[in-house]
Amino acid sequence: MVDVNELFLFVLVVEAGSFNKAASIAGISTPALSKKISKLEKELSVQLLYRTTRKLSLSEAGETLYKHAKNINQQVNEAIGAVSNFSDKISGEIKLSVPTISGELLLAEIVAEFCQQHPDISVNIRLENEFADLVTEGLDLAIRTGNLENSTLIAKPLIVSHWIVCCSPDYIEQHGMPKKIDALLTHNCLAYTGQAKGSHDWRFEQNGQEQSIRISGNFATNNAQALRKAALAGYGIAYVPRCGVYEDLQNGKLIALLTDYKPRSLGVYAVYSYTRHLPTKIRLLIEHIKQGYQNKAEYF
Repeated sequence: MVDVNELFLFVLVVEAGSFNKAASIAGISTPALSKKISKLEKELSVQLLYRTTRKLSLSEAGETLYKHAKNINQQVNEAIGAVSNFSDKISGEIKLSVPTISGELLLAEIVAEFCQQHPDISVNIRLENEFADLVTEGLDLAIRTGNLENSTLIAKPLIVSHWIVCCSPDYIEQHGMPKKIDALLTHNCLAYTGQAKGSHDWRFEQNGQEQSIRISGNFATNNAQALRKAALAGYGIAYVPRCGVYEDLQNGKLIALLTDYKPRSLGVYAVYSYTRHLPTKIRLLIEHIKQGYQNKAEYF
């Protein structure tokens, strides 16, 4: 019988790209990890990995095994989670990193509610847009938007965040309303730099074709609330996550522009480090946060 733990470790080695990195994530020594993989190869009577001093590569058998085993960690965590409600009460501290927009909009309240429901749990929440290193910074969980480059992390989808181009009625009255994305070239566009890329390259889709335009303007910031206030004051056009300006759109303080174009959309994820058994307190917090997002789905 193949040890399921060895399959976990095999997948981790493949996604980490090295034994040293995988061993660090798994919390075991590199020689111990190497022995586990060698044992798995012996049990299966095939070579899974080609090892050189510079890199690892998969054999044909290794590629086949990885294809079938890469989701095993998630499946086992879900199976354990399905019965963990029967365990004793949870306790301890959770260190959490969240993006500023979601943190200010709903996550602070959602997390505080979770703490009230579980009085033996304390949550230390950090609001930041930079993707923190969960392992080195000792974080249990992060909420992040966009593509995740680190494949050794587990990402659970929460919701899809849609963006919107908007400005105040006063701005339109003074400068007119752009009907095509090319018209943005003649407008003062406010850049949101609190994203990994694309702050000055606004991307859209129309009739299945992707379009983008390089905008310019006299104001840029990495703070979504500062950008919102600049747009509300009539200083220019903003391209921001809809959740951050939803109420302003509803009450008419901001107006949606270029509605014939499909704006960008990004997935929102709960992200945590590889673990053989996801702690119950983390699983429950993820479920609570996901429900909180769903309760305000119209904002997104």
